[in-house]
Amino acid sequence: MKRSTLALAVAFGILAQQAGAAGFIEDSKARLDLRNFYYDLNNKNTANNNSEANEWGQGFIFNYQSGFTEGTLGFGVDVIALYGLRLDGGGDSSTPRDRAPGQLFPTETDGSAVNDYSKAGAIAKLRVSRTEVRLGTLLPKLPVVNYNDGRLLSQTFEGGQIISNEIDGLTLTGGQLEHTKTRSSTDDVGLRIGGSAAGADSNKFHFAGGDYRISKDLTAQYYYGNLDDYYKQHFLGLVHNLALPAGSLKSDLRYFDSGSDGKNGSAAGRAQGYRSAGKPGFDGEVDNRTWSALFTYSLSGHSLSAGYQQVSGDSAFPFLNQGDGSTAYLITDRQIGKFLSAGERTWLAEYAYDFANAGVPGLKASVTYLSGDNIEGGAQGDRKEWERDFRLDYTLQDGALKGLGFSWRNASLRSNVATTTTDADENRLIVSYSLPLL
Repeated sequence: MKRSTLALAVAFGILAQQAGAAGFIEDSKARLDLRNFYYDLNNKNTANNNSEANEWGQGFIFNYQSGFTEGTLGFGVDVIALYGLRLDGGGDSSTPRDRAPGQLFPTETDGSAVNDYSKAGAIAKLRVSRTEVRLGTLLPKLPVVNYNDGRLLSQTFEGGQIISNEIDGLTLTGGQLEHTKTRSSTDDVGLRIGGSAAGADSNKFHFAGGDYRISKDLTAQYYYGNLDDYYKQHFLGLVHNLALPAGSLKSDLRYFDSGSDGKNGSAAGRAQGYRSAGKPGFDGEVDNRTWSALFTYSLSGHSLSAGYQQVSGDSAFPFLNQGDGSTAYLITDRQIGKFLSAGERTWLAEYAYDFANAGVPGLKASVTYLSGDNIEGGAQGDRKEWERDFRLDYTLQDGALKGLGFSWRNASLRSNVATTTTDADENRLIVSYSLPLL
């Protein structure tokens, strides 16, 4: 972290001297994103409703992206600042409480939600030819690491990243992450996975890989991820778009192979908490292979998808998960569930329609159903789960409030995966607007 801080300080010093250079100011962009978010969770089988949540907040997300200074080496800086204001904190600290806060906002020591919270970060960036180096606050979106943006404010990571497009059709990416601020927190926390113990953190996640566009319709992917003392992971992906006489067909194939690393690979390290979730009674060592296939047929605004995913090995699918919201690059990572338990087999079906084809531009709807079974172990026999998601979005296309968006996301999950798992119904109501500043 000292190296990261020093690098940022040096970069800002250079930028302060060259801020007037052509390109740095002229190519700058800034916007303010407004997000009004109402969240409602109804757990169906908990005592005194202690796990139910109803919260409402207003989020402000400021993004500034500079251009680059002129010359062989181009310097720039990006800034992100996030602020969340509580409108309804989801109950108080009484016991038993009728609503439990903590889904949108950090909580006080007595369990009640804070009035507001904020976090900010900066990225120092350097461009050489068609290669860019970024150091600071990152929002990675890769198969082996994906930031979460499912609540009022998004998750952020700290680290460094290199993106190169020197070869036509090939994008190479690599870097290291050190810690994260989760979506409902302002604290820097270490990195770990599901099933690990609190405090059993790692401060090094290495990643590298690339996307190669074989043709205009076919893209191949390979990525590698390594969370020190937890796991090493290889990813292979293939995305193909096929034009048909009527409509088009998109194929999305994914394969992950994950094994243990460092402390997770030893009994002593696993005893310290460097463990993975997995089959009941297993020893906690990462051992996982996960593959999936998703096919989407589109025609005249209609989209129909069908997919299948198989999780194999003793452990659940491993990915960066600090326990306060996380995203896995799986076709089954949906509004509530992820369907990634050891041995789980999941099929899904989805239908979506863009109403622009019916004369209502800006209106879109989708419904998804997932069913998972064959989940390993336990006295309950064959453990199963299913989820149904419905989403409706509308964005104003003209007028003074052009771009104002409305979204309703409704989901139901039913599961007997574990005795602690609750059946849940969830609603999210989101009003969003992006205000350009530069």
